[in-house]
Amino acid sequence: MTTTHLITKDHAHAGYSADHEPVLTVEPGTGERITFETDDAAYAQMEEHRDLARVTATINPVTGPVHVEGAEPGDALAVTIHDIEMAEHGWSVYIPGAGALTRPMGEEWYVRRVPVRDGRVTLTDRFDCEVAPMIGCIGVAPARGEMSTVMPSYPTGGNMDLTDARPGSTVYLPVEVAGARLAIGDLHAVMARGESSFVAIEIAGRATVSVDLVKGMGLRAPRVDTGDELVCVGLGDPVQDSIDRAYEDLFAALTDEHGYSRHDAYTVMSAVAHTELGGPTGSVAPDPLHPFRAVGQVTLARIAKRYLS
Repeated sequence: MTTTHLITKDHAHAGYSADHEPVLTVEPGTGERITFETDDAAYAQMEEHRDLARVTATINPVTGPVHVEGAEPGDALAVTIHDIEMAEHGWSVYIPGAGALTRPMGEEWYVRRVPVRDGRVTLTDRFDCEVAPMIGCIGVAPARGEMSTVMPSYPTGGNMDLTDARPGSTVYLPVEVAGARLAIGDLHAVMARGESSFVAIEIAGRATVSVDLVKGMGLRAPRVDTGDELVCVGLGDPVQDSIDRAYEDLFAALTDEHGYSRHDAYTVMSAVAHTELGGPTGSVAPDPLHPFRAVGQVTLARIAKRYLS
């Protein structure tokens, strides 16, 4: 029977760091299931105080880390997402100064509890939508320093806010330290691609994954296999750099891993490879005076997997 490990929200951190002691050690490729519990305490405090200075709970805490035996720099950790369980309500929050709608929203806080029941998300009195749970923060420790769980996105993951990080997908993360040190947090009941508000329908819950290891994969940024598509993450500043990097990494996947000639890859990508802007977190640390204003961009290049066989 598949072993399931539960890591509770008591083992949460405000960042990713190789200095965080692992709470669990696993062997890759065994199929063992690991469940990461997350919380939404910060959003409850935002509802109560409507003042970021009075929020004492961590925003986007990540649970873990998990040490993966045999993981070494240059490898890729393959994290398959099996299930996401959610609480009975999530949160829609406007933090003044955050997201792409700061001009029309102004300086007044807005917080709404959003019921999530029977597979539906009640957005307003008139409209609901189907749940589409995903993981906002999924990453491994950097070689140096500490990664924020808020902004930006990093080569080893972190707060990427990708709708593709959903049950059925496998997220590949470049390993920079021995053991990788996987941590997960920031669940969403549903999130529009790009996350205009910077805060989607945030929700507490539990994400269950398993891990495998691809030795010497040499990724420079994360990628996602959704089952239907291969998605390469491009990080760069300015935006055009992120677009180029996403396309380049997809081109490399076709030529280095799937037997395409350079000319065949070029022609196929011109016809059926697509890009879109990723999450709102940027690719470079923001100005401390404007901590929610993104610098740089996350771009996604995607291709249907039928072109990879």
